[in-house]
Amino acid sequence: MSKPSSFVAQIDTTLANKLCKDLEEQGFSLSHPPYTHFSANKKGISCTLYTSGKLVVQGKEMAAFIEFYLEPEILQSFTYSHPTAHLDVTARIGVDESGKGDFFGPLCIAGVYANGQDILLLKELGVKDSKGLNDVTITKIAAKIRENFAYHVVKINPLKYNQIYDQFHNLNRLLAWGHATVIEAMVAKTDCHKIIIDQFANEYVVLDALKRKKISLDLTQRHRAEEDLVVAAASILARDAFIQGLQLLSEKFQVNLPKGASTHVIAAGIKFAQQHGKNALENVAKKHFKTLDVILAKATE
Repeated sequence: MSKPSSFVAQIDTTLANKLCKDLEEQGFSLSHPPYTHFSANKKGISCTLYTSGKLVVQGKEMAAFIEFYLEPEILQSFTYSHPTAHLDVTARIGVDESGKGDFFGPLCIAGVYANGQDILLLKELGVKDSKGLNDVTITKIAAKIRENFAYHVVKINPLKYNQIYDQFHNLNRLLAWGHATVIEAMVAKTDCHKIIIDQFANEYVVLDALKRKKISLDLTQRHRAEEDLVVAAASILARDAFIQGLQLLSEKFQVNLPKGASTHVIAAGIKFAQQHGKNALENVAKKHFKTLDVILAKATE
């Protein structure tokens, strides 16, 4: 995995004098722009310490400078040269969903379990939040996750989704039910009770759904939970299930069903309604989306 082009760290500003002295001895030339303790430069490296304590290092030659001087002498941590050194390897289950913002296709919720060195394997496989990956990469990484990790995926195709939504009349409660279903299955498979999910509603919504399952858990709900490697792995499995589910529906009805809820989606919906009838939309689309009203209005023009 390539290193970033710049490095930023927060340091104790009482170290400013030591930094100045050390950098001068290493051949840096120092200047003092506004709002900085100093800015130091030499061929291939620039190093600026702001009055806030933010240290910014840039340049083609910065890797060795950070690894052999800055980390051991100043930072006393090794997150740049050894990014897995502080990786959380606690056994846990990550859960995430895909498809909730897409008019066409299923809602997919996935759970992944990882522990110890297996979490390092997730990093080696290139796991990160699925929103930063293209479909081809998602498919490749998803296959490796399924091969190496305990997982469970719930795929709710549109027809079933619409039936369940009519019971809940609320997307968050439907999502909570789906998350609780995946969590129940993963706990049964792994006997792990530590769960991390991406928070999509008030915490009580998921807690209420889990109470009905009568499961005792150490549950963490947090925003941007996909930053956690195990949750990111779940996001990849969920997105892969959504991509495959959307493709299967497109092939079954011989209409290309796009992702999202854009003008392309509306055009595809109109085409689908003209070919299969308006009532058939419940087989491929989430009916509570306002997009449906637009499609139905235009399909009758």
